[in-house]
Amino acid sequence: MTSVDTDLLLHAYRTGIFPMSEHRDDPDIFWVDPRRRGIIPLDGFHISRSLAKRLRRDDYEVTLNQAFGGVIDACADRSETWINPAIRSLYVDLNEAGHAHSLEVWRDDQLIGGVYGVVVGRAFCGESMFSNATDGSKIALAWLVDQLCRTGFVLFDTQFLTPHLASLGGVEITRAAYRRMLDEALMEDADLLSEPLAQHGQDVVQRNTQIS
Repeated sequence: MTSVDTDLLLHAYRTGIFPMSEHRDDPDIFWVDPRRRGIIPLDGFHISRSLAKRLRRDDYEVTLNQAFGGVIDACADRSETWINPAIRSLYVDLNEAGHAHSLEVWRDDQLIGGVYGVVVGRAFCGESMFSNATDGSKIALAWLVDQLCRTGFVLFDTQFLTPHLASLGGVEITRAAYRRMLDEALMEDADLLSEPLAQHGQDVVQRNTQIS
């Protein structure tokens, strides 16, 4: 296929498609345009009682863009992954250029969860997440949704809907509906870094209760 660079990658996201590879050792990249698209409505993220309790413990630390490479490597650290070296390199370049971001969850200086994705306009296009401790990825998503809501985002794209995402409020929409939402999101820009992260897990829980 045509060589992919960061400009082409950003153009792809703006048109509603994203890249994948068959597996980590496959050098080729192909484009994906799902008929049914997964999103998390920013006013519909579901925090269960058990997750709220875990968030309030504050026995973890959350950062932005402090370990982008570590997050993408943790996301790829599974038996089957579509993240090959070319894809990893592209997203690291996007992060360095300010177009891709990671949110990290730490405990005792160890990554226990995280998520990364690409920003186009007021859309956050989630790529992948991981968990190395109970609810690690759920904590990451809760803090990310809180940050997206406070910095002007209107669309959180998850590409596909999994049972895990559905339990958190994720839904599936048609390709046409997604394109309409994306077009609206591209009319203005949002900056994930324009506000500091929440100070405490309780703040995340409280704001979620107010908007959901």
